[in-house]
Amino acid sequence: MGLFDDDFYSTKVPGRRLRMSEGGKRRWLEIRRGQGLSTLQISLISSVLSAVVAVLLFSFIVGLHSSTSRGDASTGAAPKPTDPFDRISWAAGKAAPAVVSILNHSELSHEEPERAALGSGVIFKKEKGKAYIITNTHVISGSEDLEVVTSDGISHKAKVTGQDSINDIAVLEIDDKGIHTVIDIGDSNKLRAGETVIAVGNPLGLGGTLTSGIVSYTNRMIPVSLNQDGVYDWEQEVIQTDAAINEGNSGGALVDLDGRLIGINTMKIADTGVEGLGFAIPVNDVMKTVDDLLLHGKVVRPYIGVYTLDLDNPYSPITDEQRQDLKLPSHVTEGVIVLEAHGPALEAGLKLNDVIIQLDKQPIQSTMELRRYLYENKKISDDLQVSYYRDGKLQSVTMKLSDKPSDAEIDAGLEDK
Repeated sequence: MGLFDDDFYSTKVPGRRLRMSEGGKRRWLEIRRGQGLSTLQISLISSVLSAVVAVLLFSFIVGLHSSTSRGDASTGAAPKPTDPFDRISWAAGKAAPAVVSILNHSELSHEEPERAALGSGVIFKKEKGKAYIITNTHVISGSEDLEVVTSDGISHKAKVTGQDSINDIAVLEIDDKGIHTVIDIGDSNKLRAGETVIAVGNPLGLGGTLTSGIVSYTNRMIPVSLNQDGVYDWEQEVIQTDAAINEGNSGGALVDLDGRLIGINTMKIADTGVEGLGFAIPVNDVMKTVDDLLLHGKVVRPYIGVYTLDLDNPYSPITDEQRQDLKLPSHVTEGVIVLEAHGPALEAGLKLNDVIIQLDKQPIQSTMELRRYLYENKKISDDLQVSYYRDGKLQSVTMKLSDKPSDAEIDAGLEDK
């Protein structure tokens, strides 16, 4: 039944009432008019009711919108726009104040500041008068003096809280004076290919630079050389993006259209003819590393204690003379040669030119596989069975894995020897 159906309201008198006797007609109408409402009165009442309903409905809608706007205001952010281009500006404006420039000064750069190595970082935490910054380990490598410059141009001296060369993540600490913005942490597991992202950083010293693109691939595995010798000895899972990333962007933020951190920009492929191949470490992996660095100053991993060279390394192949010195059987073509032994490996008796071929009877063909087996399958204090060749004879030893020392602890240990 409609709101204005005849059963609810009608200005017409039903026909059956008009057929009443002439004598009683006028009296009946007079009685009804005296006891009821006129057509004009009913019209006025209906108009007032309609106006009241309209006002209440409008107030409800405006009130709902206002409460949403107040919710956005309470976080210090403007309401999220719906236009996709405005959304990019909104997200960049939200994230950019939390992105800093990092200057890694050397002895030369104190006299010539333009010689300082450049990078970026992201403020992710404020606590007890300190602000904490995520960046890449390679950004602060070999640092003598670290300077952080915020988006409003204020300079701070920075201290290294912890760093991890394998995941290429470091945490810096500065005083929080003048720091008002901390970036929101997103969820890189929810990323989809084709999603719009924004890279914020300090490319070529141009701090506060924004570039945008899409997620080209969500979980690309790329080989990396941890000691920069051109030999791939680890694989890094990264987000691939076509947002422009240049020298100085390393350590900066890759954010989504909600202004949330979803990756730390780390590298690009810069070969001739290659465009739009940039990479960022997923924030979910980053924060696992960051938690360890804040708690321990390093990432807690099981440690075997060997420096190695791949037996079939195509970039640094061994000579026939070196192979003869190893006295390997002809069928042994893959494994890792021990160059130095420390910690558990040294205690177990491993030494120079031992060739490891198995861990817990699992074939090991390269240093990359050795690391992956340790980090994915073993824990600190676990026993590890190592099978290796020495002077042409297959041997086996069991060692107890220890906590991996930090790079600084390893360097200090080598200097003591």
